[in-house]
Amino acid sequence: MRFAFIIDPLSKLDPGHDTSVALMEAAQALGHEVWVTQAEKLSVMNAQAWALLEQVQLIPAELVEGRWVVSEQWYAVSEAVLRSLEDMDAVFMRTDPPVTIPYLYATYILDYIDPQKTLVVNTPAGIRMANEKMYALQFKEVIPETIVSQDKSVIQKFVEKQGAGVLKPLGGKGGEGILFLEPSDRNFNSLVEVSTQRGREPVMIQTYLPAAKEGDKRIILLNGKPIGAVNRIPTGKEFRGNMAVGGRVAATEMTPQDQKICEQVGPQLQKDGLYFVGIDVIGGYLTEVNVTSPTGIREIDRLNNVRLGEQVIEWVEQTKR
Repeated sequence: MRFAFIIDPLSKLDPGHDTSVALMEAAQALGHEVWVTQAEKLSVMNAQAWALLEQVQLIPAELVEGRWVVSEQWYAVSEAVLRSLEDMDAVFMRTDPPVTIPYLYATYILDYIDPQKTLVVNTPAGIRMANEKMYALQFKEVIPETIVSQDKSVIQKFVEKQGAGVLKPLGGKGGEGILFLEPSDRNFNSLVEVSTQRGREPVMIQTYLPAAKEGDKRIILLNGKPIGAVNRIPTGKEFRGNMAVGGRVAATEMTPQDQKICEQVGPQLQKDGLYFVGIDVIGGYLTEVNVTSPTGIREIDRLNNVRLGEQVIEWVEQTKR
């Protein structure tokens, strides 16, 4: 089979951390061709999606004494060729957010892949529909108290009622721009003004969950079913557990509440064509649903001696039969 990955440039990826690399390694290990491209290299011709693609050969990372060891030159690519994406058996859309206008245009191009010929993970329509902050709001039984607003007075009343809140930009990633709000903070008005672009952009405010100190659990779901989890724990004075801002990772297990959340979220993910997803859970509450380029596989594999990437590729094989 042929697999294409729409990713950020290989030179910018961390092979010991990035889930995209784990997926590519798994496809190669299972005997498939691996091709890569970037969103800006997509085109539509004759009502079909095309891309400038490079075939990649990987030197897989090795797990040595509990850490990933990678070669200095861990990949080699062929000369780029222009090919129809329908020549591929599966296309993984793994470009990192934020979801900008060019990002959305890329999903429109991917609409011109015949789903009867090529599986797209995640579907373009699903990615467009599922803002990673807003999507969780539909599961109101399992999310913390949450509002979305750009009105300073609405935000202030909510934070005063809750005692403290966490402000999240709707288009952020990796913990970027997330703020801890207290009603007594003398910078409160300024923080809200900056985050909302002086009232022009809505933001999400969630009640602060003290359990965040114990970790922010990332659960990976494949076709609506959980396949692994890792806990991300804040370090130092940081209240965010995201790995991108220095959160340390630890092995964890699925709790009955985690299973309940997955059972509520999973069917909707399947319905919306969101096959590979990472949800975030704090203190038994769903806080985010990550659909663009969810990460965590490398950490789960390292801590639990599993190979989730191979599970994902094997699922693609079964789906394409």
